[in-house]
Amino acid sequence: MQLGFVGLGRMGGNMVHRLARGGHEVVAFNRSPGPVQDAVRNGAIGATSLQDLVQKVKPPRNIWLMLPAGNVTDEYLGQLMDLCQPGDLFVDGANSKWKDTRARAERAKARGFEFVDCGTSGGIWGLEVGYSIMAGGAPEAFARVEPAVKTLAPEDGYGLVGPNGAGHFVKMVHNGIEYGMMQAYAEGFQILEKSEYPLNLEQVGKIWQHGSVVRSWLLDLAVSAFEKDPKLEQLEGWVADSGEGRWTLEAAIDEDVPAPIITMSLFSRFYSRDRNSFSWRVLAALRNEFGGHAIRVDGQETGVRSAPVSG
Repeated sequence: MQLGFVGLGRMGGNMVHRLARGGHEVVAFNRSPGPVQDAVRNGAIGATSLQDLVQKVKPPRNIWLMLPAGNVTDEYLGQLMDLCQPGDLFVDGANSKWKDTRARAERAKARGFEFVDCGTSGGIWGLEVGYSIMAGGAPEAFARVEPAVKTLAPEDGYGLVGPNGAGHFVKMVHNGIEYGMMQAYAEGFQILEKSEYPLNLEQVGKIWQHGSVVRSWLLDLAVSAFEKDPKLEQLEGWVADSGEGRWTLEAAIDEDVPAPIITMSLFSRFYSRDRNSFSWRVLAALRNEFGGHAIRVDGQETGVRSAPVSG
């Protein structure tokens, strides 16, 4: 099938490569020209602008957006709706908030366009192993882009999960679960690393990869990291979040669902960004004030109580 593709970042560029390799005609556009040139080398047709892309894709057009969530997606979708004609279809394959997705779908349908949201998981490995795709939209709209989705996904790795917004909702919860799994691995490996035993974490991870109930792709990635840097000394313990964990917690609150693991895994990421936070300094001061517990001042540990305590 022919497909327009907007957004050639770390995932988008590889998705275009996989689509072209699978026999699809992909017209690719990116704001900066370098990724477009890479896409052309991988079998795509390059576009110099959104208008050029629309001219090169035959109606009824199918155009896939792989852009950052929020204003950028809104901006590009608005420009494309002005350039396209009723009957054309847009796919949002990025990590958009599901409520935003429903609003975009309603705007598109009001102007005569079709809209499908495709929550996409696979990261930089998707080019070779495929992408897990969770789609939301009308069945007839999804059928139009299913040939491309089938090429992008591994066998049994995709499906239409509900109406517009459902695809991004399922992907959001997927990422919330991912937060919790990653946090559990991180804490477990820290316990191992701090133990009295001279453990080789790469070796332990490789043992767990075979037959263990905790084996997973995330564990495979941990082993890969330990192979490159056994003590992870080249990394700083600063962990970002791209929004899906927060949105998952919002949904849990709205639905009265207790989600303590996902909640704490998100908050742990916040801890990583301020290792000398004021709240932790207050906590240390309080422990020292009431019990003379050890504190650190200028890197030196002291157990001297700063003021007498009654009782």
